[in-house]
Amino acid sequence: MEIELTTDDITTLSVDAIVNAANETLLGGGGVDGAIHRAAGGELLEYCRDLQGCPTGEAKISPGFNLPAQWIIHTVGPVWHGGQAGEANLLRSCYEWSLELAVSKEAASLAFPAISTGVYAYPKRAACTIAVETISRWPGIFPIKVVFCCFDQYTLDLYRAATSQFE
Repeated sequence: MEIELTTDDITTLSVDAIVNAANETLLGGGGVDGAIHRAAGGELLEYCRDLQGCPTGEAKISPGFNLPAQWIIHTVGPVWHGGQAGEANLLRSCYEWSLELAVSKEAASLAFPAISTGVYAYPKRAACTIAVETISRWPGIFPIKVVFCCFDQYTLDLYRAATSQFE
């Protein structure tokens, strides 16, 4: 599997699917979630209402609507509570569920944001390591390419360091 790192706007990437770091309602919010909802258009909100939310650590899929990506995979990352509330397993599960849904659509390319590292306050270094480790150990043939779309240079550098451990 190919891993690519970028600081682009995830809503503009030409990939088969993007991952939305959503909240449990799936009805939009701040950060990447709000940006994806705005870029995809009002049809996304209507579609997500029918999905009836999503538990933390799981994911659901929708069409991409006005995005270049055909699919949006909505996953709900854990809120950081100090690391003793199962956060690592929940975050790992977000990546696994997202990969499973991408495979179900035969997505050859999939872009992830840094799940849970914004308002959910998951420590970025630990989150990046979990993300790269989970992707690197994925046994399937799809997706062929995973893009980690970073908000800033600091996060990009953390992903770069994490990927170097798994080369």
